[in-house]
Amino acid sequence: MFRSSLTGQNLGKYRVLEPLGSGGMARVYRGYHPQLDRFVAIKVLRSDLVDDELFLTRFRREAQSVAALRHPNIIQVFDFDVAEDVYFMVMELLDGDTLHTRLNDYRVRDEPMPWGEIVRIMLDVLDGLSYAHQEGMIHRDIKPANILLTRRGQAVLADFGIAQIVGGTRHTVSGALLGTLNYMAPEQGLEGVSDVRSDLYSLGVVLYEMLTRRPPFDADTPLAILLKHVNDPLPLPSELNPEVPVPLERIVLKALAKERDGRFQSAPQMAEALKTAAAEAHIDLPPRISLPLSFSTSEAPADSVAVFSGTARQKLANVEFAAQDTAVTSQPSVTAALAALKAQEPSVVDAVGETAVAIEKRPSAWPAVVRSVGLLVLVHAVVVMFSGTAGAGWFFRSGWPIELMLVAVFFGQLMLSRGTPWLLIPGGLLLGEGILLGYFALSARWEDWLFLWPLQVFLVFGVLWFTISRAASATESQALAVLWGRQLLRLTYAVIVLFGAAVALLNWWLA
Repeated sequence: MFRSSLTGQNLGKYRVLEPLGSGGMARVYRGYHPQLDRFVAIKVLRSDLVDDELFLTRFRREAQSVAALRHPNIIQVFDFDVAEDVYFMVMELLDGDTLHTRLNDYRVRDEPMPWGEIVRIMLDVLDGLSYAHQEGMIHRDIKPANILLTRRGQAVLADFGIAQIVGGTRHTVSGALLGTLNYMAPEQGLEGVSDVRSDLYSLGVVLYEMLTRRPPFDADTPLAILLKHVNDPLPLPSELNPEVPVPLERIVLKALAKERDGRFQSAPQMAEALKTAAAEAHIDLPPRISLPLSFSTSEAPADSVAVFSGTARQKLANVEFAAQDTAVTSQPSVTAALAALKAQEPSVVDAVGETAVAIEKRPSAWPAVVRSVGLLVLVHAVVVMFSGTAGAGWFFRSGWPIELMLVAVFFGQLMLSRGTPWLLIPGGLLLGEGILLGYFALSARWEDWLFLWPLQVFLVFGVLWFTISRAASATESQALAVLWGRQLLRLTYAVIVLFGAAVALLNWWLA
């Protein structure tokens, strides 16, 4: 494990000052390089990990690769060395706080993070990731605690210390679970493999948390969190925060596709889509991250501000630098529980050769059926209630097309439940028919059918063309089904309310 403390000792040419924080893999100290007159962060590896020669070999190789990275949005690694059996990495110190701290501040204040701030942070991180991926490096542990918000107004990606060389994604650190399960891609947690799209999935989880102030999947045990990433449908950000712009929600849905082919395939592609979404939502992008970086309230006093340093400062706050580092001790329990689950529940995880492939469970359609039947009963109860002694006959003489619209609601609910975009065909046709026939029922001008019948042809071919042209080429059908299902339901509900009001007004006028 860790030595009691290295404070006051020398590690090679570095003087160890006070500890900044500790995590599953390492303890971080503030250090000083006398020859360069520079303060640094010294990340000391756990001694039990050092005993693993495979880990050390891989870590040496990765540290050399990470030290070669030079980008303003990636924390700089200066050195990797060993002194008196203590293995450590030396990194630059940045004055600022972490995104984890920033999110906690917003939670305490019960305020949303500004949309422009969110997009600015995402673009900075994507810029750094784009460079790292081009250099053959993947991060594998992207989370708010590893995104630093500096006084320069930049988001800087930290802790590439457990990154892997792209192409060697099947290698894992012995005894360690790479990544944090709340932010881990399904294939990374289940199969132990990852690529650039796994990084983008993790960043999608970070985006989700910035939009809603909570990660999409959480549970009491690591295994439960992992299986939620594998099997559970994504809770829509707008359900937690109705103010979330629809274009940003589309970014989240694509980034968090369970299948890698359905996600963004590169960091530049995701960054371009994010810029387009920001423009579509009329979000003004700030040129830099706003200051101050942390807030002070009675619940979160000033000492909650996390400061990592400044290269010319003599005194730095003792802060939490790596408190959310990867928890290596969780891997054996997760592996054992997952193995037991494989033996007991082959429908959840099916081992094929050396690769475990997750088989996504389709959610049941019964909730959609129950909701639709409930709405049908509710609408008819309201009709009878407002009909009074006249009964409901007056409504169905002119309002019978509403029945078609209620069936369209069923298909919209089914799209959300089953994740099938092709259900837009019957749902869209029923809604269109309800609107078209509603006009004739309200106006009683059935003779207009002689010149309005082409609308029927346009409706059928329009719905078929729209659905087939988009659903056939969609890389993530479930995300598309969720978006279309929500839009169909909103439009149908609006039409039902307007049509019902028109029927009631007409009946009142004629009476």
